[in-house]
Amino acid sequence: MWKKKGSQFHWQNLIKKKNYGFRIFREKKNNLTIGQNSQSLLIMMFISFVLLGAIGSRLFFLQLVEGKNYRGKSENNRVRVMPKPPIRGTIFDRKGRILASNRFSHSVYLWPVVVSQPNWPKNRKSLAHLLSISEENIEAKISESINKKTGYSSSILIKIASRLNPAQITALEEFKEELDGLEMDIENIRNYPNKEIGAHILGYIGELSSQELKEKQSEGYLLGDSVGRMGIESAYEKKLRGEWGGIELEVNGAGKITKVLGRKAAKLGKDITVTLDLDIQKAAEFALRQRTGAVVAIEPYTGQILAMASSPTFDPNFFSTPLAPKTWKQLQQKDAFLLNRVLQGFPPASTFKIVTSTAAMESGKYPPDTILSTSPYLSVGGTHFREWNRLGFGKIGYIKALALSSNTFHGQIGLKIGEDDLVRYARLYGFGSKTGIELEEEKIGLIADNIWKKKKHKGNWTDGDTVNMSLGQGFTKATPLQVAIMFSVIANGGYRIKPQLLKKVYEKEYLKSYIGFKSSTIRTLREGLRAVVLSGTGKILNVPSLPPVAGKSGTAEAPPRKSHAWFGGFAPYNSPEIVVVAFVEHSGGGGGTIAAPIVRQVMEAYFKHNRSLNSINNRKNLSINLN
Repeated sequence: MWKKKGSQFHWQNLIKKKNYGFRIFREKKNNLTIGQNSQSLLIMMFISFVLLGAIGSRLFFLQLVEGKNYRGKSENNRVRVMPKPPIRGTIFDRKGRILASNRFSHSVYLWPVVVSQPNWPKNRKSLAHLLSISEENIEAKISESINKKTGYSSSILIKIASRLNPAQITALEEFKEELDGLEMDIENIRNYPNKEIGAHILGYIGELSSQELKEKQSEGYLLGDSVGRMGIESAYEKKLRGEWGGIELEVNGAGKITKVLGRKAAKLGKDITVTLDLDIQKAAEFALRQRTGAVVAIEPYTGQILAMASSPTFDPNFFSTPLAPKTWKQLQQKDAFLLNRVLQGFPPASTFKIVTSTAAMESGKYPPDTILSTSPYLSVGGTHFREWNRLGFGKIGYIKALALSSNTFHGQIGLKIGEDDLVRYARLYGFGSKTGIELEEEKIGLIADNIWKKKKHKGNWTDGDTVNMSLGQGFTKATPLQVAIMFSVIANGGYRIKPQLLKKVYEKEYLKSYIGFKSSTIRTLREGLRAVVLSGTGKILNVPSLPPVAGKSGTAEAPPRKSHAWFGGFAPYNSPEIVVVAFVEHSGGGGGTIAAPIVRQVMEAYFKHNRSLNSINNRKNLSINLN
């Protein structure tokens, strides 16, 4: 029993021990497995952290570092901007009539992104055919527009052509299905309803070149923008221009507009009223007709420009859009058609004898009652300065010398007073400097002296130079506008006025300065200029259709070509309201026969359209007191 029990106990102990060993083995095995699993887990966790860190870093870089750039690219792909140019201000004449305004036309634009598409060459060819322009022309416009940084992803439209006709508009609407990036819009185009009338004084507008755009971008100008060129359009560009606006559009992947995101209205340019009178301007242009020359009409008390005409002329509407080669070739056949001859210098000829007479009387060397003998010619330094009638006029004074335009009379007093006084009084009248008119095209002319001659011609001033100057020849040059200012000084009693183009509200806003000439000098000059019309070279103006007129003719030598013709005058004689100067280049005739009839036509238009002769002759408030 015991053994059995012991045996049983033994096996039970063995079994217990075996089970215990197995338990220990299993525990060890389990511990080993757990350790291996933990290590694997740690490795996996480490790899996960590395991957997540890399992804997070990339997201950080994309969102915070490059986010702005990518958002910009996304916006460029989604958002388009259609610029809206400002409507330029209207220009009115002094009576409220339109001289320059705007009309509306269709223009065609491209989104730059379409140029990078594979089918662009084919579409470009079709577009060139529909618009009747070359493919090279289209590519040139695109090249100017493409931003070097953003390339073809730019959100700004490129204008390809303007002033589309109905047939082109219809064809482009059909073509629009093939070219998703094609847009048409209404554009305002500068319009000059009177065409050639006033072209030089109004000027024109033209599209900015690439170089000009670079210089003006800081002022808000955009590609395809236009700017005033010459005349009033240029002088008052800032007033007339206005500010750009635009429409911000959302487009889908196919380039179709899905939503209007915002609008900024273009700011209208300011309207301006100028001093021009359309009736007088038309009369001046008509009087010049086919001649090469200039006419200027001015109010002698205020300096308001009533008319300014230059011939040959042009139609400024041609420049509102790019010129066709054929049109440009036709324009170039005209003789310097863009030149405003009112503002260019020419020998003033005998009109300058007013300056010579003024210098003689004001200096005291030849008082108003001076009488001199005239002769067939005046011999100075071996040169004969001939009297135009080849005979002389006997003994005469200032009044008859001006009426007959005596060369030997004015040559004598010019020699006596000398270069210095001639130069001094010429400059007091405004010669040799700009008049102050707003136009940048104005030239200063030339009043030469000894210093100028030494510098320019390496020689000293001579007596012959003095005589030439006293007759308005030689080196002397004056613009028709400067000559008009000179006549205004005599007409208004001794005030040099500043010419104006912008109409002022009050007359006191116009600028003038008192020169301080003696009343006897002004009176003698006025009587001499009246005698020119009554009995001298300007008798064509002594007509019933005009009130009393005073004036002076001039014929300037211009070898080897034909001579120039001048005439300047004012009316009414006792209370001047208008000064008119006409200049005809290389006319070959005298001022009294060629230029005076032009002055007459302009004056007749003025008095016809402004007031009756009776009211003019009865006016006393502007009469000059020379006592």
